[in-house]
Amino acid sequence: MAGTGSAQGGIGGLMPEGRIYFAYGSNMLGERLLRRCPSARALGPAVLEDHALDFAKPGRDGSGKATIWATPGARVFGVLFSLEPGDCDLLDGFEGRGKGYDRVEDCVVRPMAGGAPVTAFTYMAPPAFRASGLLPFDWYHALIIAGARQNGLPEEYIARLEGIAALADPQAGRAARCEALDILSSQATEACLQARPRTP
Repeated sequence: MAGTGSAQGGIGGLMPEGRIYFAYGSNMLGERLLRRCPSARALGPAVLEDHALDFAKPGRDGSGKATIWATPGARVFGVLFSLEPGDCDLLDGFEGRGKGYDRVEDCVVRPMAGGAPVTAFTYMAPPAFRASGLLPFDWYHALIIAGARQNGLPEEYIARLEGIAALADPQAGRAARCEALDILSSQATEACLQARPRTP
């Protein structure tokens, strides 16, 4: 049923339980989302047509946070996740639903693996909560790029993400920054271990 974000019906032959969430920002990185929503299970990359990504949503820390807005001809790539209903409520809290982001229930995206379009929920800053001239902090920017690479988003799109200017966080001890660096460090360590030659 359109607008429910239901995972019933599956993606690419899968039959996930719960609801489908379309992540396009820092939550694309699996380690990041799992810390917030333990039930999160990646279903694969997807694309949202006629929308663009920017950082016009003001964060509580004064930096720009990722959001999307309707833009004919543009595309936003992201990742689909299955979440249990209780985790959807948790995610609302992390995302600040009603305090800068609205939850959009009828986000129709196309899985990159092919198949029928999927209705998911996602988050978007409404016009009243958008501001111009904002930039993301470098650690937040790095989470987004890491998530894009982890999930195999198109290289051209990743290059565009990498080209976005970012700011150094003036508060080195900020809790969100420390958590992000811990996640990024863990991910880099895992990647090195996977790439290490194995002894026959």
